[in-house]
Amino acid sequence: MRYKPLSAATYREHRARFRQHLEKGGMAVFHSNDIMPTSADGSMPFHQAADIMYLCGIDQEESILLLFPDAYDPKDREILFVRETSPTIAIWEGAKLTQQEAGALSGVATVLWTTAYEATIKRLAPQAAHLYLNSNEHLRQSTEVETREVRRNKELRALYPLHSIRRSAPIMHRIRSRKTAEEVEQIKHAIGITGKAFQRVLRFLRPGVMEYEVEAEITHEFIRNGSRGHAYTPIIGSGYNACVLHYITNDAACNNGDLVLMDFGCEYGGYASDLTRTVPVNGTFSPRQRDVYNAVLRVQKEATKLLLPGVFLDQYHKQVGELMERELIGLGLLDKAAVAKQDPAKPLYKKYFMHGTSHFLGLDVHDVGLWTEPIAEGMVFTVEPGIYIPEEKLGIRIENNILVTKDGQIDLFAGIPREVEEIEALMAQGKKAVA
Repeated sequence: MRYKPLSAATYREHRARFRQHLEKGGMAVFHSNDIMPTSADGSMPFHQAADIMYLCGIDQEESILLLFPDAYDPKDREILFVRETSPTIAIWEGAKLTQQEAGALSGVATVLWTTAYEATIKRLAPQAAHLYLNSNEHLRQSTEVETREVRRNKELRALYPLHSIRRSAPIMHRIRSRKTAEEVEQIKHAIGITGKAFQRVLRFLRPGVMEYEVEAEITHEFIRNGSRGHAYTPIIGSGYNACVLHYITNDAACNNGDLVLMDFGCEYGGYASDLTRTVPVNGTFSPRQRDVYNAVLRVQKEATKLLLPGVFLDQYHKQVGELMERELIGLGLLDKAAVAKQDPAKPLYKKYFMHGTSHFLGLDVHDVGLWTEPIAEGMVFTVEPGIYIPEEKLGIRIENNILVTKDGQIDLFAGIPREVEEIEALMAQGKKAVA
């Protein structure tokens, strides 16, 4: 295992949080993700489903977690099913977790082989009043393939059509959005590695390098520090490419006089980090670039202050839009009189800042959370305003990750340079080191 997992005590705490929201007689089941095929005999790297990872830390395919607090036998109140290993599997794939190892990692006392799942469900379902089934209810999800969880949910519905069905997703969105102490430390570890990668890029970047070379420098730093890689597909966009929000081809040259927007973050132990920095390819901002950059930076700093317990995210985003309006007027991109007369449903700032400012961060880079409930202590958000001016081949975004506390915020990327002067000074040092 490349990473240090959370403690069994933290996984027990996560499960306790979930149990508090179950109705009496509720039985919940969570499944691992599939290993997805490519073609021929190829497959994609396994990526564990975030909810089962959150509840027990088992980062292995074909695992199942069953939670049934009202089961008659105490041994049936938490059951973890893991894939049984064999000499053949050990030779070709590497040994899987033993029952003892899975129990020690997860803190679940009853660990069975996955082959025991069907018989166990048939034995316990008659005791249950409600079946809590999980599903991907993320606001932005668009899943075209049938997941293992969807298949298994269909099977349970068919086997027990008279049981009432409850949704686990709203519970998971609520409890996962408030991070436990060890989760915050895991995110900090990911952020530390991401910061090292940014420092490496500042020393490496120069006119003529390819965007994919920058990506390679970042990937190298991630892997050498124990990360399994990127938490999401990195965006390395120079010049006009910085104005394409989800630009991921990363195949153009970084030209003298252009800025390069880099949106990347490493994954560590399943947890994501999410950084964006925009820097001059030649190491020096032009006056126009500096003005636009500092406008974005001012919005980011002020937006961070607005992330407070009790605030709703839709209200927060409206306030950030007002901050951006003022900056765009100051840059001559918006007319003050036109802004005063604008349709509130179609704010003019959206021409230059068309995406949201903040999203939840955790096991997923766009982590789950409830927009219908206020921000609370322990939540982690990105803050990532940007200004995009395609006609000037100028796109700037600055992004940090913020922990909300009862008194305000902690910037988890506070040590990573973002001021114009800091960036120029570090890039100048890099040039001297190369020379």
